[in-house]
Amino acid sequence: MNADDRKGLAGAAHVATRLPAQDLDRARRFYSERLGLEPVDERPGGLLYRCGDTEFALFRSTGASPGTFTQMAWTVEDIETVVSELGRRGVVFEEVDVPGFRTRGGIAEVEGNYPSTGARGERGAWFRDSEGNLLGIGQPVV
Repeated sequence: MNADDRKGLAGAAHVATRLPAQDLDRARRFYSERLGLEPVDERPGGLLYRCGDTEFALFRSTGASPGTFTQMAWTVEDIETVVSELGRRGVVFEEVDVPGFRTRGGIAEVEGNYPSTGARGERGAWFRDSEGNLLGIGQPVV
């Protein structure tokens, strides 16, 4: 990699998601009790989590998420098992029934989603955290 390749975001070490939280204590409980995640670092204004080789942070915010789009998602190998386990922990999955898009048991079949992954589609499920952030789970369909 030459010096020109490192200019801008292309040379960034990694990408990390930041999610707003009006109540960090409430958010911490949700991520721990419902998702089984514990922060790897915490500061007065935020919590840092790691999943595999990626990370995301919750930061104290007076604003609220609109929750109208997926703000962060995990890729899993067995979405049915993950949805079942999270449901057992009290996570409520979104149910959608609109033309061309329907969930069954919280899981939707999405044709042709994310072609860059080499998959022909994806199975997806969505839920909201304690702060109203819309989060997703996806399993590529190969």
